[in-house]
Amino acid sequence: MVRFGLFGTGHWAAETHGAGLKAHPRTTLVGVWGRDPAKAAALAQRYGVPAFDDVDALIDASDAVAVALPPDVQADIAVRAATAGRHLLLDKPLTLSVADADRVVTAAQSSGVASLIFFTQRYHPNVTTFLAATAAEEGWQHCTATFFASIYQPGNPYGGSAWRRQHGALWDVGPHALSIILPVLGRVTRVAAMDGPSGLVHLLLTHDGGATSSVSLTLDAPGEAVTRDLRFYGVSGIETAPLGKGTVADAYGTAIDQLLEEIDSGTRDHRCDVRFGREVVAVLEAAETARREARTVDVPA
Repeated sequence: MVRFGLFGTGHWAAETHGAGLKAHPRTTLVGVWGRDPAKAAALAQRYGVPAFDDVDALIDASDAVAVALPPDVQADIAVRAATAGRHLLLDKPLTLSVADADRVVTAAQSSGVASLIFFTQRYHPNVTTFLAATAAEEGWQHCTATFFASIYQPGNPYGGSAWRRQHGALWDVGPHALSIILPVLGRVTRVAAMDGPSGLVHLLLTHDGGATSSVSLTLDAPGEAVTRDLRFYGVSGIETAPLGKGTVADAYGTAIDQLLEEIDSGTRDHRCDVRFGREVVAVLEAAETARREARTVDVPA
C-alpha cells in the first residue's frame, strides 16, 4: 500500500482526491492538512484519518502527496514533498509562474520521485486514444478551442474560489485546453492574447513547425452558452476531440493507477508529469504578459 497525505479541504479535495484515495485498493489515506484547521479536522473525521497542523509532519508520514490547493500554495508543498522523496499527485496548473514551476521540476528530478498532474481529460481512455491517433497523423495546421464555463451561479462549489476569481479562466480552464492541444501540435513558441467581456480571454498561439491554434476561455459564460469544443484542422480534414467518457472519479482512479505504475517501475516519463506541467505554465505566463502589455510574446524553450 502507498501512503498518501492529502493537502486541501475544499470540494475538489474532498470529493475527488479524498474519495479517490480512500477507495483505491492500493492506497492508504494517512492524513489531511489544510489552511483552515477546522475544515481539515472535519474532512479528516469524514475519512477516519488524523488532521495534521504541520505540512512537513504529514509529508513525513506519507509516501506520496495529493494536493488540491491554489497553485501558489501547491508549489511550495510540492517542492518540500519532492525534496523529502515523496511522489507527487498534483493539480493543474502546476504553479502560477515559470520560476516556481522550475523549482518543482528541479526538486522532483533531483530526488527522482514520480510525478503526475491531474489534467482531468487526459485520464479518460477515449481521449488518450484520440490524442494518440491524431498526433500520429501529419499535416495538422490549426486548432480551435472554446472552453466556456459558468462557475459563478448559485450553488456552484467553485464560485467562491479566491484564486479562480483573481486569475480567471486563463489559469483555470486554460490548462485543460492546452493539455489536449500540445500533444498534437507541439510546443508553443509565440503567444498573443486579448480580453473580452465576461472574463473572456482569447489566445492565438504559434507552435513548433508553424501550426497555429486559437483558444477562447471564460468562467463566466451565460448558462445557455456553456460549451467545450476543440477541433483540429489539417490536410486530412477536421477532427473533433471527444469529451471523456466516464466520471471524474473514474479519471482520478486512472491517475492513481498511472502514478503507481511509475512508482513500481521506476520510470519517470509520464506524459503529464511536472515537466509537462511546466510547459503549460510557460504558455500561460507568456499569455498573461501578452494580454497585459498588448504584444506578442515568445515562449522560451
